[in-house]
Amino acid sequence: MSANERRTLLRRAMPFILGGSLVKQIIIGLVLGIIVALASPSFAVICGFLGTIFVSALKAVAPVLVLVLVSAAIANQNIGTQTHMRPILLIYLIGTFAAACTAVLASFAFPVQIEFAQSAQQVSTPGGIVEVLRNLLVSVVDNPVNALANANYVGILAWAIGLGFALRKASNHTRQVINDLSDGVELIVRAVIRCAPVGIFGLVANTFATEGFSALVGYVQLLVLLLGSMFFVALVVNPIIVWFCIRRNPYPLVFMMLRESGVTAFFTRSSAANIPVNINICRKLNLDEGTYSISIPLGATINMAGAAITITVLSLSAAFSLGITVDIPTAILLSVVASLCACGAAGVPGGSLMLIPLACSLFGIDNSTAMQVVAVGFIIGVLQDSTETALNSSSDALFTAAACMRAQRLEEEAARKMAEKS
Repeated sequence: MSANERRTLLRRAMPFILGGSLVKQIIIGLVLGIIVALASPSFAVICGFLGTIFVSALKAVAPVLVLVLVSAAIANQNIGTQTHMRPILLIYLIGTFAAACTAVLASFAFPVQIEFAQSAQQVSTPGGIVEVLRNLLVSVVDNPVNALANANYVGILAWAIGLGFALRKASNHTRQVINDLSDGVELIVRAVIRCAPVGIFGLVANTFATEGFSALVGYVQLLVLLLGSMFFVALVVNPIIVWFCIRRNPYPLVFMMLRESGVTAFFTRSSAANIPVNINICRKLNLDEGTYSISIPLGATINMAGAAITITVLSLSAAFSLGITVDIPTAILLSVVASLCACGAAGVPGGSLMLIPLACSLFGIDNSTAMQVVAVGFIIGVLQDSTETALNSSSDALFTAAACMRAQRLEEEAARKMAEKS
């Protein structure tokens, strides 16, 4: 191919690369990643560096995006404007608790016993619910610089909200500067997101070349139970919750979120890293910026349906494996504990596994045995954690959109009733 032909081909490809469907490009990157992994595993491992760069870029821009975007949204918000945060918080809690209950029912219907790993990874785990809540409160009052450096989104969100309210008293010029800064950060985020196909290509190639699925063979039954519960929540439970909000067919919205948010989250395996992706989706849907700029980063911290499923299923499997009888009241208590634990799970790969020992303590399972359950979680994590993150993160955008659409529906109904009376 001559130089002119290459330039012509590049010019024709540029509109698709820069302005084409991001989902189609991600699918192409996914397929190419699998092909490269199968054809040349050694080269696929090298390509994994592209995935590492992409995930690192997302993690780099997410803390700054949350701080600037939330501050700007609150500072420039007109007094009296509703943000619909109360219904979103309620939906988050309902969704997480419903996921935990689904996992309990699935575990009772299809009890699974696991073969414990010989050795568990030495990791630090919380000692109880009080410690989880205490850690959350400590995160809220964290030093802002430290919160940004360590991606402590609870602390970042607290400082962003505080600065936003403080800046509402600032001059119009100051608030405009904050707004311009927000636009600049958003531009950088869009540029990073456009690199998603290349990043997904690297992640898929490296995962298939190094991990494969051979490590999962011995835990297929447990993996099927986990993934089946997550798919049931994504395709049945969440649509029911969304229907109650928008009162129309929820599946177009559900499938769009799974496609545009879930796919990216599946490969990044980090709810925190997927914050820019979800914010971009909400912007495309023309949702209220004052709402999604707060609800999306908050959802990455507390809206953890997938984590609730993982904690519940693995804890019950450990109990069944040890011959422990679990009654209905204990199962209900486990759902509550799993929901609280999920809210305290870190938005990073494997974050939910660290809270399994806490749930196992309900059944009197010692920490050494519980840590072996955690080790099993790491073994199946190549699929479990990816699917969990996809469910967690896509639900953030889904529930935010549902709450905003609910508010719009109620406003339209009120206006219609007023028109009928007049």
